[in-house]
Amino acid sequence: MLQRCMQNFCRKDSPAPANPFSVFSDSRLRLKLPVFCLFPKIVYFCVYICNKMVISMRLCRWLNGGIIVLAVFALSSCRTLTSSDLFKTSPGYKYAEFKPSEKEYRIQPFDKIDMKIYTNDGYKLIDMAVVQNQMAPEYTVEFDGQIKLPSLGRVNIAGKTIREAETELEKLYSQIFIDPFVMISVTNKRVIVFSGGSSNGSVLEMKNDNYTLIEALADAGGISEFSKSYRIKLLRGDLTHPEIFVFNIRNVADMQNANFILQANDIIYVDARPRYASRVVSEISPYLSLLSSVLLVYALFMK
Repeated sequence: MLQRCMQNFCRKDSPAPANPFSVFSDSRLRLKLPVFCLFPKIVYFCVYICNKMVISMRLCRWLNGGIIVLAVFALSSCRTLTSSDLFKTSPGYKYAEFKPSEKEYRIQPFDKIDMKIYTNDGYKLIDMAVVQNQMAPEYTVEFDGQIKLPSLGRVNIAGKTIREAETELEKLYSQIFIDPFVMISVTNKRVIVFSGGSSNGSVLEMKNDNYTLIEALADAGGISEFSKSYRIKLLRGDLTHPEIFVFNIRNVADMQNANFILQANDIIYVDARPRYASRVVSEISPYLSLLSSVLLVYALFMK
């Protein structure tokens, strides 16, 4: 009898009932089978539960497989993981040799120049009322390094320091004025700072002619926890073929590099520390959400 019960209820081709508890409530079974045949029914119920567990395991395998595929897809794209990196160079790139920078700023093309001219060696400078009422005209250094000045025409001053330019202009104006006194200043000296690992960039006005690298980093907010203080790039000159310097200010022994004098239009970039794990998670999280929703709907329909 037990053998017959097992054959009736544990056959491989027997479909799983929609409700496993109906096995215990079937009136026909209660009429045909003795009490001890409830054991095969229990086995049948266990088989049903196991089938559901197998389905759940399959869903888990599919979910894990989907996660792996998405992770591989994200990792296979270097642009995805390094999309915010700037000014990358090839491994064999030859950087400009570091040399102690000059202590004075040199005038460059497209600089804006304020100029004041006084006679008699600047005697009128003593009269503060005259000085305050005098407006300083602004001149632009042209692309070829020349500046157009009244009474002189075009004069080449690019590459000269402020002192050298003032001396040169005083010599030229001495042919027109008695003991000329010239004062000039550059008004548009700016540097650009990008801090790696941050979404912010800064355009900083150079406060003085001896504006240093460490001052620019401080004015830009310092170095973030996601930046490399031992790898700071400085781009100078024509951006089609710039000079690129690399600085390390991590150690006190290397702090002499932090006194590097900046020039107008220098670009400073602090390399970012890689954060691959967080970027991968942020990239695949939308796909994981979509995948989990699809699997949830599938599981509901499979019940």
